[in-house]
Amino acid sequence: MSLEAPLIAADVMQWLHGEAVGISDTLVIVEELGERLRRAKVPVDRITIGIVLLHPNVRAENAIWTSDGTRELRRYLESQDLEASYDNSPLKVVYMEGRAVRCAIPPVANGWEYGIIPDLRADGYTDYIALPMPFAGDTKKALTLATRAPTGFTAAHVGVFESIAHPLGIVCELNTLRRTAETLLNTYVGPRAGSRVLNGTIKRGEGEWISAVVGFADLRGFTRLSNRLPADTLIRLLNTYFGVMAEAVESHGGEILKFIGDEVMSIFPYENDAEAVDAAKRALLAAREAVKRIAGVNASCCEETPQIRVGIALHAGDVFFGNVGSETRLDFTVVGPVVNLAARIAGLAKDLDTEILVSDTIADIMGCRSGLYGSYQVKGFDEPVSVFSPSAAAIDNATWCPESTARLALEKN
Repeated sequence: MSLEAPLIAADVMQWLHGEAVGISDTLVIVEELGERLRRAKVPVDRITIGIVLLHPNVRAENAIWTSDGTRELRRYLESQDLEASYDNSPLKVVYMEGRAVRCAIPPVANGWEYGIIPDLRADGYTDYIALPMPFAGDTKKALTLATRAPTGFTAAHVGVFESIAHPLGIVCELNTLRRTAETLLNTYVGPRAGSRVLNGTIKRGEGEWISAVVGFADLRGFTRLSNRLPADTLIRLLNTYFGVMAEAVESHGGEILKFIGDEVMSIFPYENDAEAVDAAKRALLAAREAVKRIAGVNASCCEETPQIRVGIALHAGDVFFGNVGSETRLDFTVVGPVVNLAARIAGLAKDLDTEILVSDTIADIMGCRSGLYGSYQVKGFDEPVSVFSPSAAAIDNATWCPESTARLALEKN
């Protein structure tokens, strides 16, 4: 085996420097690595690749492969339990000290052990090693391997693992950098905009005209709240409000495009008349759900946090979706008269103390003109704007108030 070890390592490293570089799925990488090692008669029965992530919610992820069929990607959120588990893990030694940890696993425990060893013993493993995979900036990630072979790993096996750890780390780092860029763009500009930026839409003025339902949500009395609430309470309130809005919009297939102070701007793109009806319906359902969620937050709210209210406006039409800004600072957003009017209707919702207002365009798309609230002059537009406040029954009704459809046809004739 000692003569074969360099050949095995060379074969795996050739794969790591070639085909593996183009693999973006860590699970595919760890599965292929395991199968290549086993074909070379290295008795690997379990491999994990542990990577600490730059992610707003996830601390780390672990890609796990086993010879008996497990293919699993585990993601770990920040928690006290996770911290305690990490403190009693070989990975802490790998990450903090940058050195390998080797643990023979006897049939019966005979003293202190890392927290993972009893679980490995119960699954029949006999030997375990955790190795650092160097990343740029002197950071370390971890490769672990375990076997069920009665005699464990040989020195030659460990030599193979040590040889491939560095090139494997390079492949994983490239993979992680790609996913980190995608995560950050999705977090800060949204999945649609993030995808366009990642695919090269980065020049000022570059973008496209799309059709979309545009939503604006405005938190009532924010200026007064921000002037009297302690900073930590205000941040908690804003995060609760933004979280409610995002969950409602995203659960109905829309996308939060940006937070503007206390405002939330969302879009529901569409490409034809049928999709326009669907987008408007989903936007209305999202608005209704947001109002219900906020009512639930208020019902369970503590005394020191004030009740919150929201006004939501919806309008639809063609918008420019792309980059605007300076030579050194760009914003990927939607602009145009449709966006301007949606914002003005949100202002009307506040002035009229109404939770949901939609434009004449949304009413026409839905064929439902019930709930006409009136026509109002708004800043920047010459003609008065008709707005509608659909009832909860209209929003929740699968037939979308068919009694108003006949009236709409008469009005058009």
